Amino acid sequence: MSTENEGNTVPPAPSAPPVPVDAPAASPHPAAPQGGPSAPPPPDAPPHVPGAHGVAGAPAPQGHGSPVDGSWPPPSSAAPAYGEGGAGGAGWGAAYQQHQPAPKPGGRRGGLVAAVLVAALVAGGLGGGLGYTLARNDDSSSTTVSASDAGASQIKRDPNSIAGVAAKALPSTVTIEAEGTGGRGGTGTGFVFDTQGHIVTNNHVVAEAVDGGKLSATFPDGRKYDAEVVGHAQGYDVAVIRLKNAPSDLKPLALGDSDKVAVGDETIAIGAPFGLSNTVTTGIISAKNRPVASSDGSSDSKASYMSALQTDASINPGNSGGPLLDARGAVIGINSAIQSAGSGGLGGAGQSGSIGLGFAIPINQAKYVAQQLIKTGKPVYAKIGASVSLEDTTNGAKITDQGVSGSDPVEPGGPAAEAGLKPGDVITKLDDRVIDSGPTLIGEIWTHKPGDKVTVTYKRAGKEHTAELTLGSRVGDN
Repeated sequence: MSTENEGNTVPPAPSAPPVPVDAPAASPHPAAPQGGPSAPPPPDAPPHVPGAHGVAGAPAPQGHGSPVDGSWPPPSSAAPAYGEGGAGGAGWGAAYQQHQPAPKPGGRRGGLVAAVLVAALVAGGLGGGLGYTLARNDDSSSTTVSASDAGASQIKRDPNSIAGVAAKALPSTVTIEAEGTGGRGGTGTGFVFDTQGHIVTNNHVVAEAVDGGKLSATFPDGRKYDAEVVGHAQGYDVAVIRLKNAPSDLKPLALGDSDKVAVGDETIAIGAPFGLSNTVTTGIISAKNRPVASSDGSSDSKASYMSALQTDASINPGNSGGPLLDARGAVIGINSAIQSAGSGGLGGAGQSGSIGLGFAIPINQAKYVAQQLIKTGKPVYAKIGASVSLEDTTNGAKITDQGVSGSDPVEPGGPAAEAGLKPGDVITKLDDRVIDSGPTLIGEIWTHKPGDKVTVTYKRAGKEHTAELTLGSRVGDN
């Protein structure tokens, strides 16, 4: 799984085609012998078209024990990356690029373009002549009907159509540019959360600009505003930024209910894939409650966990932080990650792109996180007070024998301890959700709020047990 926000340099523009070689003049017809029958003139020599010997290929563009509640664990080797790094080592998004490389003269692509150009000119001249002759001799043969231009700009589309939903939602989405103090950065997406100028996006979209970097947000109509980070949550992969000198005409997007989403529901995603702002794609909800752990792939990266909405809407680098809408135009999720064949599976390096496996943070969770960030600037996480293994498994989440940095694997007096859980216990269910691994357990716990009561099913010495506990809380990412 890789989040769709890796750096990708923009390939240079195609080389300009060379000037085509002039076609040789046709040979003059020889004169007929005097007194004899006239011989038919030989056909004119065709104009010479420069050969096309192929097109140069386009340059290839360029995710232990974990405390379910304590300090951040490093992601396991299988943790999917936010995005494989592209040229320049950018960690996410379409690469931030101030200068487009100058096109190089010449190149084999030019040969093909020149050949096609000359052939088109010749064919165009011939076709034009024939067309004029046919039209002059038989005007009644045409059956083509053209629509009147009158009122074309007055076409009305159903507000519940994709075009109608997109037209209403686009003015409330922004393309975010983030640049760190070292010049690294990229583009992502966000959407208007309230009339006070708060924009919701992904944590990894703004991470480079958190400590003294630069942020800006551009609306589809071209208005651009400087922005600042209000709060960010590494674990949830949610962040809130605020526009400086926010306009008074902001229209927040309506928020839906992600708990009521069904597999097969239509989805609409808005974002800036590979820097192409205001792009709209469509699909369906492919699955719900999909456990996803992702990171930016760096050695010091901390993983984010979600019980995600899976969609086949095309999501690519730069879509991160953008809204996933339902058929009515309500936000049901925040686009955050993709599985990419180019990454070679989970956590591998390489170019990422959409293969129809996108993942979004459910809006019910994101809304709670955003409200906490606006209120206090810090995220609040639910916890059970136990460290679990992050190893790949299908058997459940095993409570480790050793906590992080030598801490107790089961926090004394914490929720797990109060419920009687011990090191070595394997948690297999949280309420009615099947738990197959540590990351799955973390993602499920974080769909809840501190103070929620949950039922834990676990195995000890081959026997199954259940226990009820009240989730505790942890403030901040550290």
